[in-house]
Amino acid sequence: MRQGLAPLAVRRKGALGELPIPLADKLEILVALSADPEKEIRRQALDTLMAWPSSELCQVLAAASTPREILLFAARTLVCERKDALEALLQNPALDTDIQNALIAGLATETGGNSNEPSAKEQEIAGSSGSEAVPPERQTTLQKISRMTPAQKIKCALTGSQEERFILIRDSNKMVARAVLQSPKLSEAEIEAYASMKNVSEEVLRLIVMNRAFMKSYAVMRALVSNPRAPIDVTLPLLNRLNDRDMRGLAVNKNIPDALRTTAAKTLMARQSSRGPSFRRH
Repeated sequence: MRQGLAPLAVRRKGALGELPIPLADKLEILVALSADPEKEIRRQALDTLMAWPSSELCQVLAAASTPREILLFAARTLVCERKDALEALLQNPALDTDIQNALIAGLATETGGNSNEPSAKEQEIAGSSGSEAVPPERQTTLQKISRMTPAQKIKCALTGSQEERFILIRDSNKMVARAVLQSPKLSEAEIEAYASMKNVSEEVLRLIVMNRAFMKSYAVMRALVSNPRAPIDVTLPLLNRLNDRDMRGLAVNKNIPDALRTTAAKTLMARQSSRGPSFRRH
């Protein structure tokens, strides 16, 4: 079926979602048939997917065991027409980086250049979580964000204010934090603040290190190395890029891991040794 070699009658039945097989297999076959050599089969498979019951589709897209091909197809094709598919993907704990980036890029394109003011529909969704909704003008930023769906948070991370990004960078959904770091509005001062935060996930700190543009800033690098939350395998390679003054500070910093503090002291001694005897300044 994946290779398009199954009999035409079987492929037609598969494109209608009528094969007597488990739900996940039905959807996997529909994804495969959306690239079938026969135009009629391709069209029918896509139509079937677009009309598939929301509860069943979301069940599959949110499952960690769902094949990557289905998730990638949903991210590239289904989410354009089906917001329920987007919400389900955002809940999938096994969603890999490529698919996350595809979703975020799609949302960035959709919201690029637009105001970050929520639409009437978004306000309706945001206000539906409590029987005594607070009027929008009286809600704090934290209250507004707490009522957002994952997709709305990602949109806000890409287009929102500095205050909103500061809250969203600590969101438990890794895609939301990733979107913050991809915001075109992000400033160097914000990145430095995120690099020094002790209540962000390790993944956020790793993403900062992996971004060459971020790491051109000495202040960002220094903040990462001084952050006790940063993984040791991230901070150790950065030590040699620090100046002597900051290295001395690390050598006596009891908040960072012992291995990092000890390495900083040894590196500083090695530097001083290689320069030879120093003259006392008067």
